[in-house]
Amino acid sequence: MILIHEEGYGLKVVLHDEFTLQDFQKLEEALLKTRELAHLPDLLLDLSELKDFTVDMAFEHLRFLRKHSHHFGRTAIVVSDIWIRLGSHLANLLTLYHPKYFDDVGSAENWLKQNGGK
Repeated sequence: MILIHEEGYGLKVVLHDEFTLQDFQKLEEALLKTRELAHLPDLLLDLSELKDFTVDMAFEHLRFLRKHSHHFGRTAIVVSDIWIRLGSHLANLLTLYHPKYFDDVGSAENWLKQNGGK
């Protein structure tokens, strides 16, 4: 399940349980819409409640990052599960995408709200 909220810095995305291809398509649509409204919008991706993701979603994620990695600003990822963190790191290495990882949402939002962070 995915919840997407527009914030002053860009988008806050919270993922619960399983991240599916349909969830990713909703995320992709929201990211592209936000990209039209703001130059290099930032993203907070809260994976702390994520339990699993589907393989088709993982491939779609890689495709999207390769195509759009320079269209967005900073990305903060909140993740607690070691396997989800490892999967995220591996995907980002394959795309040369460099998010910053956090243990809690408050720290991630503070980092994104800092003016000089870009």
